[in-house]
Amino acid sequence: MKAIAIAAVLATSLVACTSTPTVKTDFDPSANFGGYKTYSWALKPQAGSPLVQQRIVDGINARMQAKGLREAPNGDIALAAHIANSQKQTLDTFYSGTGMGGWGWRGGWGGGMAMGSASTTVHTYDVGTLVLDMFDARTKQAVWRGTASGTVPSSPDKVNVAVDAGLDKMFASFPPGSTAPR
Repeated sequence: MKAIAIAAVLATSLVACTSTPTVKTDFDPSANFGGYKTYSWALKPQAGSPLVQQRIVDGINARMQAKGLREAPNGDIALAAHIANSQKQTLDTFYSGTGMGGWGWRGGWGGGMAMGSASTTVHTYDVGTLVLDMFDARTKQAVWRGTASGTVPSSPDKVNVAVDAGLDKMFASFPPGSTAPR
């Protein structure tokens, strides 16, 4: 069962956030993005779920095509995508009682020290990251990188929303100079 859970986490670790994922992009300013007309996959992301993996690939393909590029063998741009996952923890502590007696309560100092209590809960969650690199296929030089990272949702519907949100934000200003990031 743990293996299935880990596979699901890896599969969904794209962007992961049901709110807005953290997205960063970088590019080579000397690259001629106007000269690129085609792309091909050098490395597709390896996800635990083939369905999520296909959604990621389909999402990237759709956005590349919406930007005027078409998939072709030996394209002008080579795509390489990687998925990484890590676990994080937060500690939530709830305090009850003050640990002190009351001041002026029932005629004076409230009788000295009293015991307060605290309970701490550990919340473990998964953070997923998708890294998409683009290389000039002719020169083999990196020309663009996008990363999307966030908390991995628990339901497949929310994973799909997170994948779309991360990819939308990642491709908002692709190719560089086309539009301002959102």
